[in-house]
Amino acid sequence: MEAAIFMENICQKKFHYHELIGSGGILCSMKQTKRKTERVLNKKMLERLIIIHNAIKANLYPDNRRLRKLYCEQTGYGNVGEATINRDIDTLRTFFHAPLEFDRQKGGYFYSDDKFEFALNNISSDDVFYLSAAKTLLSSFSGSPLYKSISDVIDFVADTQGIGKSSLLDRIAVPPRPAFSSDEKTWKAVMRSIREDMVVEFDYSGRWHTEMSHRRVAPYQILMDEGRCFLFALDFGKDAVRLFALDRMENVSVTDEKFSLPDDFEFSSRCGGGKFGAFMGEDPVDFVVDFYGDARQFVKECVWADNQVVTDFEGEGKTRIEFSSTQEMKVMEWILARGENAVPVAPDWFVEGWRGKVRRMAEMAG
Repeated sequence: MEAAIFMENICQKKFHYHELIGSGGILCSMKQTKRKTERVLNKKMLERLIIIHNAIKANLYPDNRRLRKLYCEQTGYGNVGEATINRDIDTLRTFFHAPLEFDRQKGGYFYSDDKFEFALNNISSDDVFYLSAAKTLLSSFSGSPLYKSISDVIDFVADTQGIGKSSLLDRIAVPPRPAFSSDEKTWKAVMRSIREDMVVEFDYSGRWHTEMSHRRVAPYQILMDEGRCFLFALDFGKDAVRLFALDRMENVSVTDEKFSLPDDFEFSSRCGGGKFGAFMGEDPVDFVVDFYGDARQFVKECVWADNQVVTDFEGEGKTRIEFSSTQEMKVMEWILARGENAVPVAPDWFVEGWRGKVRRMAEMAG
């Protein structure tokens, strides 16, 4: 999907985007009055077009032979045919409306309009850097097909700009986290069901109910959280929306049944304003939590919920946060992670649940 949007920008509204073909190319068609011609624009072709454009913009007046040599030098490929370069020249003229001319005296191509720019060459070195940084920040999902697709697009944009990778990128890193794990067939089936709004079926063992059960769902969204991927979907058997970890799904199959995506399909609309990751309950809960010691600064450093109110009580050496969320389990984990420096105050049933966990931990600690 990201590659499709990327290609639509390249086409500058001169092409009509049809479909993504594997990881190698995009099928675009130029609308014409009498007929419709179709042409495949893949990574190698775009590499060549950019190299040709850069050579012409540099006033090298390259001919076909020079362009073939430049392409092999810059990409490391062993050979490219004369006819291929001729087709690329025709593509620049026909599809990108490049004002290409051939200077017989200088024996090479030039632009009759110096202001012409090829779409991809409008990307600045700063933009390339930030794209590469985004790839680094996504590295916790490096085992997923989605990461590979995004990574390929970012690499292509960066590599074809003639901009070397900045050493500054080495100063941006993601701390080691648990690696993403999911069967590629599962991923592809889920992505297809989302793309086509098709009902999907699979066998599933949950976190609490570990016995395998068959599920039939309407997939709404893929959620990526802490190195794991979840499917947010309407479970027809439960008549309610549920979260399913992709690594627990087995025997996934996409049915022929279509479904209509509701207006409120987004997971974030079910969190009651909370921002605690991939978990949700039925109704929003009003939480009050007191933080002590070094956790006081910790709780003030982020926005944990849309309606949070943070108050310092200096005389009591504490900071109180009040907020609403449907993510009670994640809130409990958040409090327990701060140890003795986090104490829930409300609601009462949640406080009792916290006390029970603390007692059991104390018993286990002897």
